[in-house]
Amino acid sequence: MAIPGPDVAPVLVTTVLTLAVAGTVILRGPLGRALARRIEGSVPLADGASERIEQLEHRLAELEGQQLRIGELEERLDFTERMLTSSPASPPLRAGDE
Repeated sequence: MAIPGPDVAPVLVTTVLTLAVAGTVILRGPLGRALARRIEGSVPLADGASERIEQLEHRLAELEGQQLRIGELEERLDFTERMLTSSPASPPLRAGDE
């Protein structure tokens, strides 16, 4: 059943007004305020979250330091392996030679 041409305007106006009022009510309430805080980037942290973040940042700094140390140890190991493989074989020790 199609709506005749002249009767479309009141239905369209009523629909638009209803959607505008509903959107305003929803966005002015807690959902709208939460959405605004989220957009601003000022979402409040849960209890103890800032302390936990500090602990994680400290742990991350420790891990980065240890990662550098492991890299240095890997370089030393590679150097040692190259030195061991490049040196000529020494004669075996005989009994009594020390």
